[in-house]
Amino acid sequence: MVYDNNKGGEYGKYFVQELQEPANMGTPEFREIYKKFAKRILWMDGNVCPGAFQMNTAWYCAVPERDPIFTEHSHDYDELIGFYGSNPDDPYDLGGVIEFSINGEAHRLTRSTMIWLPGGSTHNPMRILEVKRPIFHFSIVTNTIYDGNATYK
Repeated sequence: MVYDNNKGGEYGKYFVQELQEPANMGTPEFREIYKKFAKRILWMDGNVCPGAFQMNTAWYCAVPERDPIFTEHSHDYDELIGFYGSNPDDPYDLGGVIEFSINGEAHRLTRSTMIWLPGGSTHNPMRILEVKRPIFHFSIVTNTIYDGNATYK
């Protein structure tokens, strides 16, 4: 039996094709700012699929009006963060400039990048300095939810 998209079957519940944004992702002001520079695609966590770890995907399409957009914090669980350019002829060209800090050490990104953050690592601020072409962004945490209980500096 073949099912269309995520409709039907025992495992259809594991196919997520519509955004189910969590309620704890920032203040209403932050959400409005976010919509002006980014387009969230899909969100996965234990609330969307019981037992799943958390993953967020989005396109960054403009420079945000607030700088930095994400402030320094840490959390107990590991995190993997990625930024990918959208030029199929040169997938390593980020198509913009992002500044990302770990433990106060800032790195300027102009190439497609993945960043590993062991639990407890202080990271950010993150600054989106330039966007020439959409930048695909993802973040994955090994917790079932991004619980909003990060320790902010």
